[in-house]
Amino acid sequence: MKTMSIVLPAYNEEQMIEKTAGTIARLMENEDISYELVFVNDGSKDQTWERIKEASKKNSNIKGICFSRNFGKEGAVFAGLANASGDCVAVMDCDLQHPPETLITMYRLWEQGYQVIEGVKASRGREGFLHKFFAKTFYKIISNATGVDMSRASDFKLLDRAAVDEFLKLPERNVFFRALSSWVGFKTTYVEFHVQEREAGESKWSMKSLFKYAINNITSFSAVPMQVVTFCGVIFFLFAIVLAVQSLYLYFSGRAVAGFTTVILLLLIIGSILMFSLGVIGYYLSKIYEEVKMRPRYIISEITETKNVN
Repeated sequence: MKTMSIVLPAYNEEQMIEKTAGTIARLMENEDISYELVFVNDGSKDQTWERIKEASKKNSNIKGICFSRNFGKEGAVFAGLANASGDCVAVMDCDLQHPPETLITMYRLWEQGYQVIEGVKASRGREGFLHKFFAKTFYKIISNATGVDMSRASDFKLLDRAAVDEFLKLPERNVFFRALSSWVGFKTTYVEFHVQEREAGESKWSMKSLFKYAINNITSFSAVPMQVVTFCGVIFFLFAIVLAVQSLYLYFSGRAVAGFTTVILLLLIIGSILMFSLGVIGYYLSKIYEEVKMRPRYIISEITETKNVN
């Protein structure tokens, strides 16, 4: 019988582990689907790992992976994929905001021959204005950079073993799972879902962490910011030519006037653009430095193996 692995990154989710494990397990058993749940504890500061170990003792189809510290969601997803043994692997949030029932729809589509089943958001649930604006801007930049519409993209998806194996071959340290799962290709389809309200606990994504996440993933997956620097350089070069022609005309016509304010403003603008450009270039250099060091994406301190699969 074919087995589906379900990867569940968890950070400070002690209140949701038992609920999530029980809900998905009952759903799989009711549908007679052989399954494996892979919980990845991403350096939680609460009792998340203890709850995962308890769940694995109660259900032999549950595997727990514990990081030595917090390595971020992308590292947790990668570790889950690397340690999943199923013929297909789904990735979903541990807080049940991704509806578990959609897993069945994804699995049935996989049985029909699809190798990548992307979960797309029909609605985003309750979000603040700033959060929605920031998310819309982020996905617009990513979509323009990749040529793939990611306006409703999510980490909720199912990959065939062949797609998982190709994804795991990617050598870069900084990965953006949400985009790279589409980049690897294969026969793809989409399933809409409505983001559910969190049942317990609080979201771990602050505006600061979301901004950092966005910057990291944009620079990891796209060179658009570098192109913006080039675009700014071209615009100011054209502006300089126009200003030079104007200045020469005024000089030779005998109407040249000292413009202290204009000079100061030009210096401030050009200086700001230069500092911004150096900052972007420096950020990309830091990314290259991180890649060259070849440090592991994550470090596993403990693991609980599944005893058997239904």
